[in-house]
Amino acid sequence: MPDLLIELLSEEIPARMQRKASSDLEKLFTDGISELGLTYESSANFSTPRRLTLVLQNVSSTSLSRVEEKRGPRKDAPEKAIQGFLKNTGLELSQLEVRQEKKGEFYFASIRTEGRKAANIISAVLDKTVRNFPWPKSMRWGESSLKWVRPLHSIICILYDEDGSKVVNIDIEGVSSGDKTFGHRFMGNGDFSVNSFEDYASKLKKEFVILDPSKREEIILQEIENQAFAQGLELINDHSLLNEVVGLIEWPVVLMGKLEDQFLSLPREVLQTSMREHQKFFSILNPKNNKVVQFATVANSETSDNGSTILAGNQKVLSARL
Repeated sequence: MPDLLIELLSEEIPARMQRKASSDLEKLFTDGISELGLTYESSANFSTPRRLTLVLQNVSSTSLSRVEEKRGPRKDAPEKAIQGFLKNTGLELSQLEVRQEKKGEFYFASIRTEGRKAANIISAVLDKTVRNFPWPKSMRWGESSLKWVRPLHSIICILYDEDGSKVVNIDIEGVSSGDKTFGHRFMGNGDFSVNSFEDYASKLKKEFVILDPSKREEIILQEIENQAFAQGLELINDHSLLNEVVGLIEWPVVLMGKLEDQFLSLPREVLQTSMREHQKFFSILNPKNNKVVQFATVANSETSDNGSTILAGNQKVLSARL
């Protein structure tokens, strides 16, 4: 059975919205295809500042045929009511079944829905999901009537198996599906095609995008702790800040900066609050005197000077604020 890859690429999504949005995409889409009789084995969602990604494994190639039973009016009901029921079901009177119930004889209709191809169901459900997506805030742009959190640029929607990949056709307000996406905004090398989830994730990494937010979180945390430990210092854990920073970057690069001597006497809480709230810096503690002496910031790209210019600018802003 084929697998399915979906990516919705847009301008930057606010960090606080990303994880819920990727979860909403998974729930709305999988509920939608399930209601129409399409089955799958497993699903997983991912997010970065610019993309929501959903992958489904072992999707059935057609939906299951279904028989839906509807109870109609009583047999002795007015002709208008009976004709209305026939029109609603698309059946003839001879195709109805009469059953005896406590309140009399009633007409029953058995409506058979034949299975549909997976691509047709996927296209319809994804279109509905995107057009009715529950963003806390959304916008329109240009002449489009579509509402999305930020302008939507491209859609990947491909079914793939051992026989190859096939683009599921969908067009939402001029944004058509395909098999191409983009890597990092600044370090990437333009668009590229993908043919499976493994190919997609691998090529994104080569284009400086780490798709899995939990992996970006792991990289950030481990790198800060390693750099701090090398100097005999400790990271003050701040999971809320870490979660936010993960949503701001696609390629985490940790940089460590020092506080000027004149600020070392400030209360730890003052330094932590200022760095956290205004600049998204992590506080680095000297365990010997319990003072905050350095900070860690996470850049979204590598630079030729190994982040020196970024770090100098951050230190200048921090000093001015303190």
